[in-house]
Amino acid sequence: MQPGPGNLITDIKGLRVGSAADAEIKTGCTVLVADRPFTAAVHVMGGAPGTRETDLLAPDKTVQQVDALVLSGGSAFGLDAASGVADALRKEGRGFAVGDVTVPIVPAAILFDLINGGQKDWAQNPYKALGATALAHAAEDFALGTAGAGTGALIADLKGGLGSASLKVGRYTVGALVAVNALGRVTVGDGPHFWAAPFEFGSEFGGLGPARDFDPSAPAPVKGGGQATTIAIVATDAELTQSQASRLATAAHDGMARAIYPSHTPMDGDLVFAAATGTTPLEAPEADLLRLGNAAALCLARAIARGVYHATPATGDLQPTWAARFSST
Repeated sequence: MQPGPGNLITDIKGLRVGSAADAEIKTGCTVLVADRPFTAAVHVMGGAPGTRETDLLAPDKTVQQVDALVLSGGSAFGLDAASGVADALRKEGRGFAVGDVTVPIVPAAILFDLINGGQKDWAQNPYKALGATALAHAAEDFALGTAGAGTGALIADLKGGLGSASLKVGRYTVGALVAVNALGRVTVGDGPHFWAAPFEFGSEFGGLGPARDFDPSAPAPVKGGGQATTIAIVATDAELTQSQASRLATAAHDGMARAIYPSHTPMDGDLVFAAATGTTPLEAPEADLLRLGNAAALCLARAIARGVYHATPATGDLQPTWAARFSST
């Protein structure tokens, strides 16, 4: 396995990612959209999720495909980003056909970034406009770190961020997109080494390798209940059913556990969407799903580290970036 040419989720042909942010509020959103509707599923392991339209992603529901997926800051306010995306998609004539109307299907998940040093006294919810702007900027290339849904993200001891990574797995491509706002840490102890280091390709997040020693006891939480959450999307060009995509999302959570310590806590809303564009049929379903699930976990672990690694400083930050804290390491 090797990363795709961009080492981004958009190495999967037909996928595009757009982000929008407000520097004063210290927040933003990110949208994943494809050239045509795609199969999607979701799996939630955190204790404090915030979501929109995730019930319809169950395999027994009528709608089997979606038009876009949204990751947003803003806690419950941020769910309105999906409304901006849906409005823009409707103008393009996209959506689930019901009679003579179309209804864009845009599931979303949010993280909590309301206590991060930004100005939150808005007179009108800003997320609907941010969602529309993010969709308008959707492209194959996009920024990591302090961007989109990762703009205001914080983890236990550092700034969080928006991360992505990809892998070529035989005839398939797998990718991950994540906004890292965890209760836990992504580095080991007080050092610069990432928990995800054993899975790094080259120096995609510093090339420091694994830490030699670590304390297995979980650090005391520095955020309160509901103030965290890591939200992610894993995607593939494989042709998957909604049930198979659900297994892909479930397997990808292993990558979150490898990269964040601790993860899936009662105070996190950890969630993974899965997306399948369906351009490459499965050859050996059981074996291929095993390989795809493993690749999704690897991509997500690396994407988490990359999101924190690429974070940049901004006025009013409450936590340092990885680069600022460990620049002399």
